[in-house]
Amino acid sequence: MHEPLTTVSDRLEIVELPRAAATQSFADDVRAGLTAEPKALSSKYFYDGLGSALFDAITLLPEYYLTRAETEILRECGWEIVRVLDEPVEFLELGSGSATKTRILIEEALRVQGSLRYCPIDISTDALRDSSTKLVDAYPGLSIRAYAGDYFEVLASDALRFERRALAMLMGSNIGNYAPADARALVTLIGAALRPSDGLLIGVDRKKDRETLELAYDDPTGVTAAFNLNLLGRVNRELGGTFDLSNFEHVARYDERRGCVDSFLRSRVAQTARIASPDLDVTLGAGECIHTESSYKFDERDLNELAAATGFAVRKSWHDRQERFDVYLLVRT
Repeated sequence: MHEPLTTVSDRLEIVELPRAAATQSFADDVRAGLTAEPKALSSKYFYDGLGSALFDAITLLPEYYLTRAETEILRECGWEIVRVLDEPVEFLELGSGSATKTRILIEEALRVQGSLRYCPIDISTDALRDSSTKLVDAYPGLSIRAYAGDYFEVLASDALRFERRALAMLMGSNIGNYAPADARALVTLIGAALRPSDGLLIGVDRKKDRETLELAYDDPTGVTAAFNLNLLGRVNRELGGTFDLSNFEHVARYDERRGCVDSFLRSRVAQTARIASPDLDVTLGAGECIHTESSYKFDERDLNELAAATGFAVRKSWHDRQERFDVYLLVRT
């Protein structure tokens, strides 16, 4: 395929993959989700400008330990993580965002090997350009080839280029947002893009007691509720929706059998809302729920099974001091 390549500077390139014709739009996904039984909205639409700001606030909450725990692991064990593959590496990161935590590993890799090539993948070209420009300005030894597009489309394309041993990264418990079959499909696709002995670093939240997990996704301050409700706010703003957000409440439940926290927007009353684009009336009964997110949790057996099913082997793992969160290094077999 021939992808548009923008050379921003001698150390920064941005590859923008064309959107596949079959890719669903926000309006398409809203129609599909709100006419399904049960109703659902995709969690991939959480992160508009307001949603991203609310998530940043969530990471500061005492109940939401995930970001702090993963950051602690990277700060304390980053020196080891960048050395495990035994030779100079380059990074491939899925869902780079602002690359705040990644900076820890970038600094360690630059300290060890002097130079580093970083290849972030993100759906937003603007976010990639902004974060990548800041990174190359901050680190003279860093070069970046960034890919703007959907994970699956970028990984399946022929756009990826590796010059050294690759260390792919899927951090922030991102893998937990995929149903098990989809998680296996994603990791399999990552493996297909890598070479034998390349690595995959995965951050995962541990299975633990119900109270801790449900508080992490339903804080008393109400920030997580606002984050979830913003999905309907986005429908109102971007698609001409008429949802009254005060008629909904945020619900988070841990299903121990599936090892998963499910989040919903529950209708407080019987109601009907109009969405201009798509041309759709949405009727909800009192107590009816719209599913918005599933956050799967993992134990060591889960990770070993995921690795074995996708062409990887677990090389090493690290955990935070309170043993709430793990970072695993898988190696492509």
